[in-house]
Amino acid sequence: MPRYTKEKKEHALGLMSPPQNLPVAEVSRRTGISEPTLYGWRNQARSGGRAVPGDGNNAEDWRAEDKFAVVVETMGLAEAELAEYCRRKGLYVEQVERWRTACMHANAGGGEGVGASTLAQERRRSRQLEKELRRKERALAETAALLVLSRKLEALWNKGEDA
Repeated sequence: MPRYTKEKKEHALGLMSPPQNLPVAEVSRRTGISEPTLYGWRNQARSGGRAVPGDGNNAEDWRAEDKFAVVVETMGLAEAELAEYCRRKGLYVEQVERWRTACMHANAGGGEGVGASTLAQERRRSRQLEKELRRKERALAETAALLVLSRKLEALWNKGEDA
């Protein structure tokens, strides 16, 4: 199993990171490092909080974890530092701001995700509507039965008058 220098590893991670954001297969072809090794390095870097998409996608198509890593990396930066960071990484300040806002809104539900809260509300509403529908169906069935009985009673009374 070949041993790689720290410089070779950082070079490969740099190719998988923004702004190059090359796919792992391309980095493997360029550097001669096996794909499994590159995937391992990428996963280590991600677990360390580094944004390493390594998939060749546009920044808007990155995984949520990579976007979050960028938000964490840029959290304490001043406006000028953020602009420099974005230039180095091939990102736009507006993208990072949108990602930061999305991260903050993701926790707005008091621990629950926004989607989970909405889903719970929709389930509650669905149960209420089903309960109301059952009640109305029973009332309709009762009304139909009373109508049938009243017609039968009327028919009996009419027969009694003819005799």
